[in-house]
Amino acid sequence: MHTVAFTEMGKGTKEEYEFLEGLEQQYIAELPDRLIAALKRLDLPSGLRVSRMEHSLQSATRAYRADESDEMVVAALLHDIGDDLAPCSHSELAAAVLRPYVSEKTYWIIKHHGLFQMYYYAHHLGGDRNARDMFREHEWFDDAVQFCEQYDQNCFDPDYDTLQLEFFEPILRKVFSTPSLQDSEYTARYGEETARA
Repeated sequence: MHTVAFTEMGKGTKEEYEFLEGLEQQYIAELPDRLIAALKRLDLPSGLRVSRMEHSLQSATRAYRADESDEMVVAALLHDIGDDLAPCSHSELAAAVLRPYVSEKTYWIIKHHGLFQMYYYAHHLGGDRNARDMFREHEWFDDAVQFCEQYDQNCFDPDYDTLQLEFFEPILRKVFSTPSLQDSEYTARYGEETARA
């Protein structure tokens, strides 16, 4: 494979960066394939009655059957995608993957769903089940509550008629077909504080 000549980014030429940009666009276009592979890696015993992949599929199935938007169905499908590489901050990882392809509302819901989900179990482990109340005045608080109620906490049923991953693949590819914002564009548009929120 052809490579650039530089070993320091500041020494790259316009032609080299144009070459790299073409490779980057190809890599971005292949993201759905990597996401599907990441979902398949979640198909392991978890101590729950379903695997993490089955949980994700069940979440997406429930969202699909509730006539949610394609982006919300995909968000439900990928909401725990971070479990593999970021088990202590899985919500943030999933939200970061989704951010360029979904609305700010969907991004916010997925970013905070781990905290909101604690409502169902934290008190059993000595935690604060109402920790989500720190966002009580946020415009999407109720939406995050609804997401966890309808598409997360109830998605551990081995007898539920869950749709298979192949069903969701075209929806995933559609949602991930074109990123709306790159990191630099996002920061320029919304400011550094919003980008970190």
